[in-house]
This record gives sequence, structure tokens and C-alpha cells, in this order.
Amino acid sequence: MYVQRRFPFKSVLIWTKREIIFFVILATSITFLYEFLNIKWLQVPLTPVGLIGTAVAFMIGFQNNAAYDRIWEARKIWGGIVNTSRSLIITLKDSFYMHRSEATKDEIDVIRTITRRHVAWLTALRYAMRTKKSWETSYEVNHKNADFNYNVPEFNTPLEEEIKPFLSSEEYEYVMSKDNKPNAIISLQSNHFRKITDEKKLWDFTLLNLQQMLQELTALQGKAERIKNFPYPKQYGSIGYHFVHIFMWLLPMAIIPSFASMGVEIAKTHPFIGTNFVWFNIPFTVIVIWVFNTMLRIGLAGENPFEGSPNDVPISNISRGITRDILQIIDEDPKDIPEPFENINHVQM
Repeated sequence: MYVQRRFPFKSVLIWTKREIIFFVILATSITFLYEFLNIKWLQVPLTPVGLIGTAVAFMIGFQNNAAYDRIWEARKIWGGIVNTSRSLIITLKDSFYMHRSEATKDEIDVIRTITRRHVAWLTALRYAMRTKKSWETSYEVNHKNADFNYNVPEFNTPLEEEIKPFLSSEEYEYVMSKDNKPNAIISLQSNHFRKITDEKKLWDFTLLNLQQMLQELTALQGKAERIKNFPYPKQYGSIGYHFVHIFMWLLPMAIIPSFASMGVEIAKTHPFIGTNFVWFNIPFTVIVIWVFNTMLRIGLAGENPFEGSPNDVPISNISRGITRDILQIIDEDPKDIPEPFENINHVQM
């Protein structure tokens, strides 16, 4: 997530530089054929192209709204994870010594084990959200490019290295043997809650409350997985992409006659400018196509809010923030609390 007030215009140009180069080549080639090779039939009426442009604008607007809905839903899901995680650990900590001034050493160890296991769940979940899908844009290399690099922690450190410090060796082996690792950790938490309740360390009512929070975390995990595993319908994304490209190829041929006619009129008073005025269609064409293409790319960049792009929901930072919060709640040694992730080029991941 980019956290400055706005993207610098220079960054937007860098983001679309390859397309801009192609648009310049396209507009220049058609103008060259029209003007120097005298292929005057290389033109189409402007009105139909304008209608196509209107349809393209509606399609792109629909796509961008749908993409924003996916981003906003993803952010609400992780906001729910923040709140439920804090509530879970606070409730757990306070439930052990409701009638005493402080918990015993054994109870402190149990609280610490469950809290650190929850950190493992957060870690496993964010890694699951960063798993590459076939329909996602590949950012594993792009996030380190020279023009605009940013830090994606899940691409730099393997899950095994991140999760191992927060689990016992037996739990680590159990979790790593499962396909759905976050779900396996939730199962361990549920079993542990039942065990300490059977040992009369927790009230049955407290167990019910904690289990409800685990159910909420499981539901939030499922909602995040739904967004991750279900792509934006390609019948909409593909049609918008193809419509933009049809418009892109037709626009230069629709604009050239207008600039040629204007040049004839201008030549009456300014011969040199009028004779070459047709070439002014190139920057105009490039600007119009660039606007449509950039709007399309904005929608495409927001379709997958967990893939690891600068426009993602910052699940790495959110997860690390929760980790620091809940470890501080149980008074963990500050040396054992992970530092916040580094943000590069004002991008939170």
C-alpha cells in the first residue's frame, strides 16, 4: 500500500513507460503511412470510434469499481483479524486470574504458548496469502526492479524460518505436514483450550467465549482465502482489455483526418505549421490512449489484493503490528518482539 498523499506523476510514467513507447511507435507509424506514403484511405470515421471509447470507459469504470470492492473487503477482513486477535489474547490473559492479583508461572507459560502460537497463525496466513496463483501478476522479480523497488517480506524469507520460533518442535512438524497450515494452527489452539478447561484452569463459559473467537478467526481466514483463490471473473477483465486495444488501434486512424483538415486551414496563414500540423496528432493520440490504458491497469493492479504489489492490502505490516501488540500484552521480553517491517519507497506490505 502506497502511503504518500499521491503517486508522483513521474512514478506513473515509469509504471507505464513500455506502453507509452508502444503508443508513440503506433501513432508515428500510422501518421508516416498516411503522410509520407500518401495512404490516405488509412482513416476511419471519428463517430464510431467515439462510441467505442464511451463503451470502453463504462467497462473500465465497472472493472475498477469491482476491483476496489475486492480491496476494501480484504482490508475489512484483516481489520477483523486485528480486533479479534487482540480480544483473544486479552480475554485469555485475564481469564486465568479473575480472582487473584496475578497468574501463576504455569499459567503464564500457557498464555505465552498460546500467544506465540497465534503469532505462528498470523505468519502462516500471510504467507498463504502471498502464494503465487496462475492468474496473478508476477511481482517476485518486479518488486526488486531498479525503477521502483519495495520490500515483500514473504518473498525474502521462507515460511519455515519465520514460523519455527513460535511453535514447539512437535507442533512445527505437525503444522508443516498439512496443506492448510493456518487451519492446522487453529486446530492446535482449540485442542489446547479444551485441555486447560478440562484441567479446571478455565471456566466452561470462558472456553465458549474463546472458541467463538477461534470461529471468528476461522471465518475471517475463509473470507481471505475466498478472495485469494477466486480471481476477478476473466470474462469482464478480458473484454475490457480487448476493448481498450481495439480502441487503441482505431483512434489514430480516426484522428488523423481531423488534424489534416485543420492543417489545411492553418496553412493559409502559417504555411509551415499547417503543412506539418498532421504530426500533432501523435502526442494527442498518445495522451488519449495512455489515459484509457492507465485506467485499465489501475483496475488490473487491484484485482488481487494479496499478491505482493504496491497496491495490495498491507497484510505483512498488519500481521507484524498484531504480533507486536499481543506480545506486548503478555509482557514479552522486548528483545523477543520482532521489529516492524521496513517500508521502501513509501510502500507498506
